[in-house]
Amino acid sequence: MKKSTLQAAPENATLLSQMVQRLPLSDTHFRRISQLIYQRAGIVLADHKREMVYNRLVRRLRTLDIDDFGAYLALLEHDPNSAEWQAFVNALTTNLTAFFREAHHFPILAEHAKQRTGNFSVWSTAASTGEEPYSIAMTLAETLGTGPGKFQIHATDIDTQVLEKALAGVYRQEELRTLSPQQMQRFFLRGTGPHAGMVRARPELSNLVTFAQLNLLAPEWSLPGPFDVIFCRNVMIYFDKETQEKILRRFVPLLKPGGLLFAGHSENFSQISKEFYLRGQTVYGLTKERK
Repeated sequence: MKKSTLQAAPENATLLSQMVQRLPLSDTHFRRISQLIYQRAGIVLADHKREMVYNRLVRRLRTLDIDDFGAYLALLEHDPNSAEWQAFVNALTTNLTAFFREAHHFPILAEHAKQRTGNFSVWSTAASTGEEPYSIAMTLAETLGTGPGKFQIHATDIDTQVLEKALAGVYRQEELRTLSPQQMQRFFLRGTGPHAGMVRARPELSNLVTFAQLNLLAPEWSLPGPFDVIFCRNVMIYFDKETQEKILRRFVPLLKPGGLLFAGHSENFSQISKEFYLRGQTVYGLTKERK
């Protein structure tokens, strides 16, 4: 009996330690976190996101050996140029993506590319871990070929961590289930040995995309525009109406005449801005060019 009690004690101690380690997140601190991420990235955090905020930021606190959210906020606000701000933004950025997500967009992209002349250019505004821009690249490679001057893809994201994964181009094989066998063979290398079950984008694919960090709230965007197509899918849902309108206005001069803007399935840009009209399922054109 004594032996079993002694064996259980460390487990109980661990559980007790885990319970004690939960750091309090006060209303005041949650509101301040919400204000700061809104100011930095335009992201609106509703009250029901509180647990998500806690779970994501508490990892930063533990990494920095800080045991109080107030102390962490003080660290951020002490230096507006601190590198910790990027870690803060990375932690609170949501990245949901997949290869050929919202698949109906890619035949439209291919058809549009066939009708255009010159170097076809695309901006993926929320590249995340690379699935969207690589899906665009595969579509255009199959449609236009990959010779010099055929097309260019500029992919950006506010989150530097996801951009690192995008640049590496390494994925679990199951994440590529929407690709055809031909696409798998042409654009990806299968891992072997300890890398079995993983795939890496071939240079023939990764070289077609240029990745860069960009905050859509930044006063200036360093971009090689204008573009034939802008993908801004499932991004606006994290912003309030004022921020949405501001970003859409900035898209207008970045679209070539006859250019297209792709939105996410739950977004309606024509309701947000009079600058755009709905041309097809979550595909928009410039109102001033409407025939």
